[in-house]
Amino acid sequence: MADVSGGRIELVSLTKRFAEVAVDNIDLEVASGEFFSLLGPSGCGKTTTLRLIAGFEQPTTGRILLDGVDVSAVPPHRRNVNTVFQSYALFPFLSVFDNVAFGLRNKKLTKAEERNRVYAALDLVKLRSFEKRRPGQLSGGQQQRVALARALVLQPSVLLLDEPLGALDAKLRRSLKVELKALQEQVGITFLYVTHDQEEALTMSDRLAVMRDGKIVQIGVPTEVYEQPADTYVADFLGVSNLMGVDVVSRGPGSSCQVRLGDSLLSVDHGGHDAPDHSHAVIRPERVKIEEYGSVGPNRVPAMVERLVYLGSATQVFLRLAAGCDVQALLQNDGTQDHLAQGTPVHVFLAPDALRVLDGGAPAADLNAVSADEGALAS
Repeated sequence: MADVSGGRIELVSLTKRFAEVAVDNIDLEVASGEFFSLLGPSGCGKTTTLRLIAGFEQPTTGRILLDGVDVSAVPPHRRNVNTVFQSYALFPFLSVFDNVAFGLRNKKLTKAEERNRVYAALDLVKLRSFEKRRPGQLSGGQQQRVALARALVLQPSVLLLDEPLGALDAKLRRSLKVELKALQEQVGITFLYVTHDQEEALTMSDRLAVMRDGKIVQIGVPTEVYEQPADTYVADFLGVSNLMGVDVVSRGPGSSCQVRLGDSLLSVDHGGHDAPDHSHAVIRPERVKIEEYGSVGPNRVPAMVERLVYLGSATQVFLRLAAGCDVQALLQNDGTQDHLAQGTPVHVFLAPDALRVLDGGAPAADLNAVSADEGALAS
């Protein structure tokens, strides 16, 4: 299948109102050939944004440009985009071949051209040998691939994907995430992917946007958004975070500062320049280091082990700091960790370069709790 050029998306002051505002004055540019994800909880506006680009909804105000052309008033069938939904909507009475070929039937292609296009699409998703089967004879993952082939056979410049892996089991989702990104790189077209699953967004995206209440909160490459969250909402939503209410007591060069957490003074390398006096510090579980009780040195806080959860390759350790807040650490089960048990007193090292001070507006009481379910790291 030939690569498709184009596929640049530009949203200009895009707004959609129903009974309330669903998409609130969004400005966004997605480059041609980019794998871009919209990430956020249910009701944040990500699917409405996708439906606006597809043409299934009309914007209240603002513009939608595809390759520089305003398509805000263009009907869906005249936009060079295609959509894959969570429910694959395959025709149960048609074979895999005919499901994929269905959208080509009004393209005035010869039988040979149609056959070549369908086989090329099936080869992409590795289902050529399944062409005569019906959807009911396929697994969930195979049905998802048929839906992808049906969309790709039309050679759109943009492929819109609305939670396409949501109906699959966790193990299959993990394998298909890698395949989907590889497929996108192979065909070279723009993928706009909507998901509430932060692991999917981090795994596949060239860039991603985190949404909240119809607005884009932060845009960046996965490492940037994960390691440099804009506020406590992004930190809490994108992965597992330890969020702690702190007071900024002094500000150093660059974005460094010193904060007070209970009776402890902590040096922080990031975020201190613009942070208010009453802020929140964030550190990821994999950066929390557990040391023997009595360890001395800066940025060490006494704590108590409250719970351990075995995850196979790692152990999730829930700790209560002397300051009264809960944090969790993630220890790799590589045979080098000392034995820990519930009730063990320890010291926790919170490295300055792993700490970031954020302003989020949420009450410290809400953020001084572990920010994810104890099973989140296992998914």
